[in-house]
Amino acid sequence: MLRAAGVGAGDEVIVPAFGNIDVAEAATQAGAAVVFADIDPTTYCLDADAVEAVVTSQTAAIVVVHRFGRSADVVRLREIGQRRGLLVLEQGESELPYDEVAQRRARAAYLDARLRGVRTPDGGDGHTYQQYVVRVPGNGRPDRDAFARAVRARGVECWVPVKTPVHRTAGFRRDVRLPVTERAADDTLALPVDGALAKREMQRIVSACNALGGLLQPAG
Repeated sequence: MLRAAGVGAGDEVIVPAFGNIDVAEAATQAGAAVVFADIDPTTYCLDADAVEAVVTSQTAAIVVVHRFGRSADVVRLREIGQRRGLLVLEQGESELPYDEVAQRRARAAYLDARLRGVRTPDGGDGHTYQQYVVRVPGNGRPDRDAFARAVRARGVECWVPVKTPVHRTAGFRRDVRLPVTERAADDTLALPVDGALAKREMQRIVSACNALGGLLQPAG
C-alpha cells in the first residue's frame, strides 16, 4: 500500500514501536525511513499528539495499528493527515465472531470486578478484548516477569504481549525517548478471556493473581 501510494526513498513513515516489527519492515521495504511515535497509555495505539510532534517536511505517511481490541484515535490522526497532506493507513486486527466478542466482554467484566493489585484495561470504545491486557505496577518488589512466573506456577496461562519495542531491536534501534511505549513493554501482561473458558477457570485466574496482589502497591 505504501508503494502503491508512491512512498519511497526520501520519505518518512511514522509508525508505533509498541507491537510487531512488520509495520516498520514494510516502510523500509518501500524505501522509506521509519520514524517512531509514542502510544496512548490506555489504547496502546499511536498517540495523536506524539505523532504530530514528529511530523517533518519529509513525512509522507502515518501507519495506524489497532491493538488488543482497542481502536486508535483515527479521527484525530486522519485530521493530522489531512492538514499536513499525509497518507494515513490503518492496520486492523482479525475480526472475532459476534458471539465470541460478547463472551470475551463478559469474562473481561468478571475479571475487572475481581482482580486486585493489577490495573485492569479500560473497556471503552467498543473494546473487543482480542487480548485482556493488565498492567503490573513495579515498585521494587515483584515485577511483571516475576508476577507472570508466579501466576503460571499456579496453573494460569499468561503472556507478555510485547517483549521488546521495535525501536530497541537490532534492525531498528533508535536513540529516541518513548516513555509510554517503554513502560508498557515493561509492565503489561495478557490474561486469558477466551469465550471457551469455564467459570472455574476464571476463578482460578482471579485466585492466582489476587494471591500475589498484596505484594504490589495498590493500582491507581
